[in-house]
Amino acid sequence: MKTTNISKLSFAGVIISLGIVYGDLGTSPLYVMRAIVTGAGGVSRDVILGGLSCIIWTLTLQTTLKYVVFTLRANNKGEGGIFSLYTLVRRYSKWIFILAIIGSCTLLADSVITPAITVVSAIEGLKIINDSIPVIPIVLCIITALFFIQQYGTNLIGKSFGPIMFVWFLVLAVLGISKIVGNFTVLNAFNPYYAYKLLSHYPNGFLLLGAVFLCTTGADALFSDLGHCGLQNIRTSWIYVKISLILNYLGQGAWLLQNPNIADDVNPFYAIMPAWFVVPGIVIAAVAAVIASQAMITSSFTIINEAIILNFWPRVKVNHPTFIKGQMYIPSINVILWVSCMGVILYFKESAKMEAAYGLAITITMLMTTMLMGFYFYIKRKSFTLIVMFLAIYLIIEISFLIANLFKFMHGGWVTLLIAGVLFIIMFVWQRGRKIKNKLIKYEKIDRYFSVIQDIKADESIPKYATNVIYFTKSNAPKDIETKIMYSIVSKQPKRADVYWFIHVEVDDEPHTMTYHVTPYIQGTLFRIDFKLGFKAPFKINNYFRQVVENMVEQNEVDINSRYPSLKKYNLQGDFKFVHIERVQGYDFDFKVFDQYVMDIYDILKKIGISDDKAYGLDTSNVVVEKVPLVIKNVSEIRLTRID
Repeated sequence: MKTTNISKLSFAGVIISLGIVYGDLGTSPLYVMRAIVTGAGGVSRDVILGGLSCIIWTLTLQTTLKYVVFTLRANNKGEGGIFSLYTLVRRYSKWIFILAIIGSCTLLADSVITPAITVVSAIEGLKIINDSIPVIPIVLCIITALFFIQQYGTNLIGKSFGPIMFVWFLVLAVLGISKIVGNFTVLNAFNPYYAYKLLSHYPNGFLLLGAVFLCTTGADALFSDLGHCGLQNIRTSWIYVKISLILNYLGQGAWLLQNPNIADDVNPFYAIMPAWFVVPGIVIAAVAAVIASQAMITSSFTIINEAIILNFWPRVKVNHPTFIKGQMYIPSINVILWVSCMGVILYFKESAKMEAAYGLAITITMLMTTMLMGFYFYIKRKSFTLIVMFLAIYLIIEISFLIANLFKFMHGGWVTLLIAGVLFIIMFVWQRGRKIKNKLIKYEKIDRYFSVIQDIKADESIPKYATNVIYFTKSNAPKDIETKIMYSIVSKQPKRADVYWFIHVEVDDEPHTMTYHVTPYIQGTLFRIDFKLGFKAPFKINNYFRQVVENMVEQNEVDINSRYPSLKKYNLQGDFKFVHIERVQGYDFDFKVFDQYVMDIYDILKKIGISDDKAYGLDTSNVVVEKVPLVIKNVSEIRLTRID
């Protein structure tokens, strides 16, 4: 598999980081200052300097200090993201998964609004040239094309993302400097007093935090893309990104101070451009918006893939359209994102109206990350003072942002929370449903059946079922096996085979673990294979099983050749048959009311997703599905009385 090692600090790594990590953050100047001015109801010195001060210190405290300094250190073998952080702490708490799935769901909801607001904001610049240009149809075409090309992979265009974003940030910086030179007053915004003055003295100043927060949306990408780019590359490129962003914000502020009586529909981002640069500027902005959207789409595929492996999402088809490591395409998620994004665009129609929906969901993601980080510091035995200070500072900041954003709930914030809520129900139900089913599994000691299996193998009166019979077991203990599996082999239909295999798959807390262990129960007859796979590892069980068997054959540990007399003399490989035990819910259940609702939804989700055998990459022609009932009680409490 072709890979590119950019984890170490290098010029190429820094450039690539610009394209992968900073799309969402980098396009925020398209709408943040306009949102602040609109929220304040006009331009004034206090609004501009206070708003700029809030932006500068939000980027410093929230993005730089929290994410670049602290959170990037909480990586799992170089991998970042909320699920990666969750795997570091999940063994220490039973309910910590709630924080992880809330954070991932709100991040996915943000992935819907990001393409909409960034592309619409960029294309709206065309109205400067001609007010009659139809923005929405153009945006819908761009968004549709973007989602359409996902199935082919983005390797070719992805190579240009870094250089394009380098140019984009250079443009931001140059445009900002050109206006700062004419009004150095805006440099006073570095003084946090102006932020305090705006929030405490200006009418409804606190509510402007909802607009200010838009400058840091996308900060979670710093953490999520850690595995793709590497710690040092992200930190180094952030210096360039932050300087460019602040210079552009200051430039917009300087222009607004000089032009306080602007119309409501004027976007200061485009207003600071020279007339000759407007068209090239719109083109560059549109390309940057597409890159930001692409980054969020790719991030969504990664989150869902991790959720599938960690048993938070139904198994769905995952494609790998290129040979680039980590690049994937999930058709069902691509369709869901496309439909949702188109719906958001058609509903809001203008980027200014989308600002209300933007930010609320991601605020919750950041809150979840903060709480997970606090728990991570605790289990790592960090200084109690450090933990308290970290939680106090960032819970206050993010709860303040959340409260300010909640005031936009009825103006569009409900959209992303609705999307996040639906996603949360899916993840919670899938996790809870699997746990309920697993509690009902009964196990017994495997060694009780060693003699039985040997006798079945030798009993030629039983029709040969297959040369090799394979079952997937959920038993973590090698000495135990599900009662239903042994019932399938011995009682339901005695399955005579030459070799029996039990496969167990464990998802490891480390991201790239790919190990296996073979337990020979009966030499040459009965084996158990334990796969330990990281939550980032490809889930290609069929390929791994084939590799293990080939290795065992080379080591003379097993003979998989056909034992039929007519075929044995030709040394032909025998057949393999997978038996999948599917436990289904009956009608005589005694679940609690809540658990029954969970199981009802779980069954619906299971029908929508693909089966485990397809997810494992098995040849479905070699798979037999045996349905068995979930059993809660061995004997009914109801007794019959015999009468003569």
